[in-house]
Amino acid sequence: MQTTMRGVTLHAEWKPKPGFKLGAKDIDGKQTYLGSKVWKNPKLSIDEHRIPEPKDDEVLIEMKAVGICGSDVHMNQATDDGYIFYPGLTGFPAILGHEVAGVVVRGGKNALDKRTMKPFKGGEPVCSEEMVWCAKCRPCADGLPNHCEKLDEIGFNVNGGFARYIVVPSRLVWSLEPLRRAYKGDDIFLAGSLIEPTSVAYTAMIQWGGGVRPGDNVVICGGGPIGMAALRIMKTQGASTVILSETEPARQKLGKLMGADHVIDPSKENFTERVLQLTDGMGAKLYLEATGLPTIVYPAIEQAIWEGRTLNSTVVVVARADAKMPVTGEVLQVRRAQIVGSQGHSGHGTFPHVIEAMAAGMDMTPIITKRIKLDQVPEHITLLRTNRTEVKITCVDFQ
Repeated sequence: MQTTMRGVTLHAEWKPKPGFKLGAKDIDGKQTYLGSKVWKNPKLSIDEHRIPEPKDDEVLIEMKAVGICGSDVHMNQATDDGYIFYPGLTGFPAILGHEVAGVVVRGGKNALDKRTMKPFKGGEPVCSEEMVWCAKCRPCADGLPNHCEKLDEIGFNVNGGFARYIVVPSRLVWSLEPLRRAYKGDDIFLAGSLIEPTSVAYTAMIQWGGGVRPGDNVVICGGGPIGMAALRIMKTQGASTVILSETEPARQKLGKLMGADHVIDPSKENFTERVLQLTDGMGAKLYLEATGLPTIVYPAIEQAIWEGRTLNSTVVVVARADAKMPVTGEVLQVRRAQIVGSQGHSGHGTFPHVIEAMAAGMDMTPIITKRIKLDQVPEHITLLRTNRTEVKITCVDFQ
């Protein structure tokens, strides 16, 4: 086997803003949990990297499908003063790409396939979690691996999947074999690459949002991949009315295909009035903020909660944004509402639940609107800064 591979690599300059202080988990000049406060002048290139060797508890996977995420876009996108948009954990240079699916090449001697509890043989179709939790710290021991005190993230501060091969800890690897019930040929990998973003939506809506009872109403703000996954999950769970709020016509159309009962355009109609009209004045049990524009979106959600008749509404914030939300405490008190944040996708059986749901018919593959080669990844990461007609662009050729 060859010893090197090409990888889509993000470089940036470590230039902390005035007042920035290293946190307990930051490493000076290497990584930070506050990316938008530190990294400047991002630049993408396709570089040569050594093909990694798996350690005893790791798995070497050959990539078959990797999706471009909004996080990839925002890490490569700079504000007017040159700092990256993405506010979270970052360490550069790093190969981007964390929505991964592929085939096991080989595993270390202590790497076990959770489906069989036997060593990997090679050839197994798999996907991987993106959150590299340590399994040793207090949050991990408490069942909160997304908030691991020693967290790494594939494609953020350790090398990711926009290359031919990736090495990941075996505890993060999940079999795609159940998907053979619903997908043929390489479509299993297209579906597999959507397990990670769908699990982000599942964690937000089910784990922290509390889910819904059949007959509840849901409002999804933002028709990106997470929003699309969330509405599909909510319809699968039995929500009676799922409303998608989205301004882009192509995403509005796709939202209907993915199961939205109604689509509203907040740039052309009053969000609060339409939500209440479509729900006979009730409003919704669950609201998802998946736009990354909380200062614009949240006030309208809050007004719908205030004027609607539904008590105990939950607003789940899943989009990453370096912005403060304008919250009126009186609304939360009187309407018994709450705001919760959701990060990541690990733990709580989320990955196997999503895999089984997709194997049983919860098809997410329609959100893949374009397939590309590795050489095309940088230009499409840049394209997605302004192009909202595409929803999920997926790399399927890593030569």
